[in-house]
Amino acid sequence: MSNIPANRAAFNAARFFRLPQNRAARFLLWLVFFCLLLKSADWLWPLAVPDPQRQTEGAQNDFAQLVVDRHERPLRAFADSNGVWRYPVELSEVSPFYKDALLNYEDRWFYYHPGINPFALLRAAWQNWRCGCVVSGGSTISMQVARRFHPHSRSVGGKLEQALRALQLEWHYSKEEIFTLYLNYAPMGGVIEGVGAASRLYLDKPALDLSLAESALMAVLPQAPSRLRPDRYPQRALNARNKVLQRMLEFGVITATDYQQALLEPVLAYQPHTPQLAPLLARELRRQNADKSLIKTTLDADLQYEIEDYLAQEIQRFPPSHSAAILVLDNASHEVRAYAGSADFADDSRFGHVDMVQAQRSPGSTLKPFIYGLAIEDGLIHSASLLRDVPRYFTDYQPENFTRHFSGPVSATEALRQSLNLPVVQVLEAVTPEHFAAALANAGARYRIPGDGKANLSMALGGGGLSLAQLVQLYSSIANQGQVWPLRYLTEESPSAAGSRWLFSAETAWVLNDMLRSPRPDRARSYALQDNDRSIAWKTGTSYGFRDAWAVGVTPAYTIGVWFGRPDGTPSPGHYGALSALPVLFQLFDRIEHKPELLPQPEQVSQETICWPLGKSAAETPADQCFQTHKAWLVRRQLPPTLRDERSDGLWRNPLTYWTSERGLLVDGSCDVPARIAHQLALWPRPLEHWLPASQRLRNRLPAVDPRCSEPPALALEPLQITGIQDGLILRSSRTRAGGSAALPEISLHAQGGLGQRDWYVNGLHVGSSGEAETLSYRFSVTGEQEVVVMDAQGELDRRTLQVE
Repeated sequence: MSNIPANRAAFNAARFFRLPQNRAARFLLWLVFFCLLLKSADWLWPLAVPDPQRQTEGAQNDFAQLVVDRHERPLRAFADSNGVWRYPVELSEVSPFYKDALLNYEDRWFYYHPGINPFALLRAAWQNWRCGCVVSGGSTISMQVARRFHPHSRSVGGKLEQALRALQLEWHYSKEEIFTLYLNYAPMGGVIEGVGAASRLYLDKPALDLSLAESALMAVLPQAPSRLRPDRYPQRALNARNKVLQRMLEFGVITATDYQQALLEPVLAYQPHTPQLAPLLARELRRQNADKSLIKTTLDADLQYEIEDYLAQEIQRFPPSHSAAILVLDNASHEVRAYAGSADFADDSRFGHVDMVQAQRSPGSTLKPFIYGLAIEDGLIHSASLLRDVPRYFTDYQPENFTRHFSGPVSATEALRQSLNLPVVQVLEAVTPEHFAAALANAGARYRIPGDGKANLSMALGGGGLSLAQLVQLYSSIANQGQVWPLRYLTEESPSAAGSRWLFSAETAWVLNDMLRSPRPDRARSYALQDNDRSIAWKTGTSYGFRDAWAVGVTPAYTIGVWFGRPDGTPSPGHYGALSALPVLFQLFDRIEHKPELLPQPEQVSQETICWPLGKSAAETPADQCFQTHKAWLVRRQLPPTLRDERSDGLWRNPLTYWTSERGLLVDGSCDVPARIAHQLALWPRPLEHWLPASQRLRNRLPAVDPRCSEPPALALEPLQITGIQDGLILRSSRTRAGGSAALPEISLHAQGGLGQRDWYVNGLHVGSSGEAETLSYRFSVTGEQEVVVMDAQGELDRRTLQVE
């Protein structure tokens, strides 16, 4: 009698629930029991409640959308329609430690039972009845999933409903599918559900990277998610985690060594917060991929954070309402590595919600390299071609330089590096605006031209609209052998899917890269350092009215674009590309790529010494026709002559042929001389005469006129000269305005010699015209150094510089 329990009721209950000892009888009992349950669940329950598969389909698609970087680190997250944070994961995306911890702690027989475990239920009922409290629940993973989609009361009837729902799930889903549902919907505290969201928000890592200790913590958290939250109650979470580890050790899932090492790992969790990196790009990608729960971008989270933090500090130097944008592109993969659409997304005063990477803005001078590139590709110029930085005539479009001064003769490389406006317009005239616009459109960057939309010369200086994304895309062609590739924002996008488009050849791209590799203005001025500091090909730009400040740089590895300005288009006087955007560009390259490499020189690129003014090879030019030599990069050995302008150069051809008499004096057909001797003279473009040394000017190189000529030859006409103004003149005015302030002085503009109408320019701005014998009055509008230039109908010029005080 000593073996009989004192509590007779407990003894009888134990006898009642004891299974037969015979294995065959037990198997038969199991089989009959489960068949009845399955049939009853499948036949009867659907009559009252629809198929659980149909009920869970909508919920399975209702995930929080997570935008991640190329390493699957979170950039930005968007809660589901109920405000719940749930990141989708598959079984293959979860750490094996977590699977072992969950199965051994929650449901060891998950892969063997049909949805409910009678032994676990009976054991839980017995333990709870003996204790008079809730010791365990006996719920399987399937039952917990069923309760998630079909909540029920904590009663016997509710438990029966949960069991039947679990049987339904097992009937319609595989074990892997049910396990996946649990991984995604298990409560993890507050509005966090699923191990994917919990591991990201609490531990800042994907579920696949969970350690043994972290896996144990995530496995036990659904038991009491509010009470065991590791960010609020680390000690409770530690005790619960260790309980799971102890269970795994007892079951032989882990070794004693693994157990001891896991116990040493502290419970450290972040306060759950949703990331806000690349918010504007994430917003757009979410809109484009509304059906995706996980959006994998090409961005680098570390670089993105660094750039956003740097930009948020840098923008403080600018007045309110100013913003900025930065785009970093990997040239080899065509993947965007960083995307800052605004200076501070949370700052409404700076229009942080406006994406300035995609906004259409005037590109200023940033398109100049591609005009030169197309001209090189078409054989119109080379890197050292002689161009003209002088006032323009015979045209309605008369731009001025940023400095409002003229440089006279310049090479193509010098004109590009100094961002001179007049030479690039000269080159665009030769290329034609229509060809330039078509080339950009074919490369995937359509230039939006206001008004009638027709291509025109103003395109050279930003007379249209492009985005920062389009500019970066175009500039990357310089590092990609002239090919323009679509920007890649998602890792799943194949670089070969859309294909590339040719803008120009690899040889032209290399020459253009060399032309843009000017010394950095933020470094020391010594020539030794300059030669070693030309690893970045860069260009700045400023739109009309100081509305946009640009800087774009290229190395073989990266292309980076920077924009500063006001999103509302209001001018920002005093802010321009070289001042506002360029220092940021160099800072970014210094952080991203410390020692950029150089592009390898193509075989079809060669260097040749050429002569100005003819532009021919020095080896083929007579010494008396070669006034300046320059080193030029040639593409496929193309050596075009100096670019002509028929309207200003007239009908003369280079070299010019003239005649002298037997006395060596200048003659023409009207001169009565017994013999004429032909000579050739290399001509500088006529508008450049005044910028040349006196010895190289045309009239100083011609002999005197033979007195036997009844009329002087056309070449001997009196040169155009400004009268009444000497270089270095200082002008002051004693007159005062009505309010008592000093009035700036007025001057009379007159010139003699030359031919036809005179056009007058002050600081590069056309101020009026006069006849051969007329005088033009002009009152200065600003103080300081002034440049006065006059041009006649033949394109000849004269200039003076003076000071206004």
